[in-house]
Amino acid sequence: MNREAAKHILIVEDELKIAQLLADYLVSSSFEPHQLHRGDQVQAWLASHPCDLILLDLMLPGLDGLEVCKQIRQHSNIPIIMITARVEEIDRLIGLEHGADDYICKPFSPREVVARVKAVIRRVINQTSLNTDGIQLSEQGFKVSKSGVQCELTKVEFYLFSAMFKQPGRIFSRDQLMDIIYDDRHIVSDRTIDSHIKKVRKKIASIGIEESAVHSVYGAGYKYE
Repeated sequence: MNREAAKHILIVEDELKIAQLLADYLVSSSFEPHQLHRGDQVQAWLASHPCDLILLDLMLPGLDGLEVCKQIRQHSNIPIIMITARVEEIDRLIGLEHGADDYICKPFSPREVVARVKAVIRRVINQTSLNTDGIQLSEQGFKVSKSGVQCELTKVEFYLFSAMFKQPGRIFSRDQLMDIIYDDRHIVSDRTIDSHIKKVRKKIASIGIEESAVHSVYGAGYKYE
């Protein structure tokens, strides 16, 4: 996850200890959490604050989670992960039918919640094909195409390239790129990124995208332009 552009996560949970526990774990993973404790506070908050994903408890005072989810979906596609103590299949299906992107049952591991948050954000960011200057990216198959000619990247290569492609001109440090492509933050060498970049350049060159489009900035990192 990019530490310089922390994703804003709204936690809507009336059990204060659970809300704070989730917030602490999200902060440790470089997210920026915000807390609300009533369902009827959500719409007003969203109207004036940035939000990249909502962790939404099902049982809330003021307005229950399903109704909150339903209202949000009338005007927004913000990713929503519902949290509940209800484990019955019908409740899960109802939640997803109202537009939830994922569903977690209590009791849960905070680490699991953080992993789900990362997975949903990544999926939502990449699920829609990108098309700029005749270059198209599609997460299905991790493919890049230009003028109908396509190449297939590995999962890591795709996330690496798409991160830069979506923000042309922005310089990403090696650390930032490692945060983007390695969720578990396992230790890898800076040269691992260089190796991935080299492979990406070779593959995109095979479909007519200049290798120099993925540009090396001495002492800083890489950018797409």
